[in-house]
Amino acid sequence: MQHILSFLDPMFLVKTAGLAGVIAVVFAESGLFFGFFFPGDSLLFTAGLLASQGFLPIGWLLVGVAIAAVVGDSVGYWFGKKTGPAIFSREDSLFFHKKHVVRAQKFYEVHGKKTIILARFVPIVRTFAPILAGVGQMDYRTFLSFNVIGGLAWSLGLTTLGYFLGSLIPSIDHYLLPIVLLIIAISFIPIVSEYLRSRRNPQ
Repeated sequence: MQHILSFLDPMFLVKTAGLAGVIAVVFAESGLFFGFFFPGDSLLFTAGLLASQGFLPIGWLLVGVAIAAVVGDSVGYWFGKKTGPAIFSREDSLFFHKKHVVRAQKFYEVHGKKTIILARFVPIVRTFAPILAGVGQMDYRTFLSFNVIGGLAWSLGLTTLGYFLGSLIPSIDHYLLPIVLLIIAISFIPIVSEYLRSRRNPQ
């Protein structure tokens, strides 16, 4: 268990898996249903931070995470399109929990097509949103346009933020944990907001 938790630590993951590992995780979390547990937000920020210290090539990092985010969502879309509504009757397993699909569906009902953009910044929801877009037979050209906007804003935004702060603040890695916790807390604001809204306006 300790080894698994270490692997999910952004700093450990980046230093161990390198550029290819970061790209692979971004791809998995963007559209493979078992990728929901990866620390996408904090990983991108940490990768940008380490790039500012010369550990990763910032150019290849930005290109790689951007492509991985967009392609990952597209894979999720086509998986959902092929699987269809049957995904709602899929049995829970180690890598799949129906409650995550339901959460993404509720988020989708509130925000509509904009979910493809907004979900990028919401843990778990970002993994299942493209799958549900495929299940719902959203026009792929429409999906792709939202996918590109959201994918680039999320991947490039967080990575650049990490790179900028790493270049600006000396020894910022000493403050990495509180910064990561802040990023996680901010990313959960939409979920909390949605929950409070549903409590105020029960169906």
